[in-house]
Amino acid sequence: MSKSPLKWKLYVCALLSFVAKAQDPFEIHVYEYETLHRGQFTFETHLNYVGAGTNAFDGPVAPFQDQFHMTFELTGGVTDWASLAFMQLNARRPDQSLEYAGWRVLPHFYVPRAWHWPVDVGLVTEFSFQKTLFEENSRRVEVRPILEKSFGKTQLDFNPVFERALHGPGTQAGWNFEPAARFGYEAWERFTPSLEYYSEWGPLPDFFPWRDQVHQILPGGDLKIAKNVVWSFGIGLGLTSAGERVVYKSRIEIEFGRGVR
Repeated sequence: MSKSPLKWKLYVCALLSFVAKAQDPFEIHVYEYETLHRGQFTFETHLNYVGAGTNAFDGPVAPFQDQFHMTFELTGGVTDWASLAFMQLNARRPDQSLEYAGWRVLPHFYVPRAWHWPVDVGLVTEFSFQKTLFEENSRRVEVRPILEKSFGKTQLDFNPVFERALHGPGTQAGWNFEPAARFGYEAWERFTPSLEYYSEWGPLPDFFPWRDQVHQILPGGDLKIAKNVVWSFGIGLGLTSAGERVVYKSRIEIEFGRGVR
């Protein structure tokens, strides 16, 4: 049965809205099973640069080519199985000074390992409030399950992410599926090489064709600079023309507070 004209219009609107949405440039990170006790904190600085991206305005959204993004994130433990994080977003466009881009709040929840589940499980819900200069939908929600399994020195993480717009043109698209994954191998005591995968497949239940999806691989690694300081870095390479083609990622995480691991 063919789709009605109204359904086709909604589908086209959703497609254009989704294709215009690039990979989140403010936080390029596969979430791992990382619990904090009450009184423990982590402070992260995300530094990302788009080396090959869009070159023209898409409505109010500025081109991403040569944009630099700086995000500050503070996470504090509430209980042994729950924590709360806040992000402050900044961006610098070519020939412009650093600009405030928005903020986010992220509750974290984890299944205790004492329950002896076969995989480590967590859930992060992200509420985002951004300027439309950098994201066409000024308010969004993201639900990010965390599935982690370790085999000796090998660690596998999978984030089957579900995201939708709460305010803006993308509200008609419903829930988008944006899975991400990470493979890490602790080859040395202080350095863990890794391969990460990020994507945007499209709205549920009908995904977009491959050419309209975002698929990106990111080879990199985690360097333990000190007992409580980790530097993660990598280069993201787009496999389709729908997203950014080259992105440089850097993240520094500092843990502090009571009982630092």
